Amino acid sequence: QVQLVESGGGLVQAGGSLRLSCAASGRTYSTYAMGWFRQAPGKEREFVAAISWSAYSTYYADSVKGRFTISRDNGKNTGYLQMNSLKPEDTAVYYCAAARTYNQVVVDLRYDYWGQGTQVTVSS
Repeated sequence: QVQLVESGGGLVQAGGSLRLSCAASGRTYSTYAMGWFRQAPGKEREFVAAISWSAYSTYYADSVKGRFTISRDNGKNTGYLQMNSLKPEDTAVYYCAAARTYNQVVVDLRYDYWGQGTQVTVSS
């Protein structure tokens, strides 16, 4: 079992930055791939970024590439999403998730565990 708790969301002006954290419990967290998804009001949940268990591989949605950086610290059982140059269209609830394999990472059904989400609001 892996339990995930996100933090770091908030209100920021366009062009600003936020860093989301995803704290994991469970000794096997370091063996899981990790992903970030987001869901805006009235829209479907969408993939944002993913990282393999070793951090060797990362993958980003085109909409955030070059602005967001995913990382992890397995010693701290924590994952991160650094978000720079934020835009109003980045406003959403952000979720972290853990998957047993780094495979088809853009598909939310591939993830086994989810956090409760943290709200990010970007004002124009």
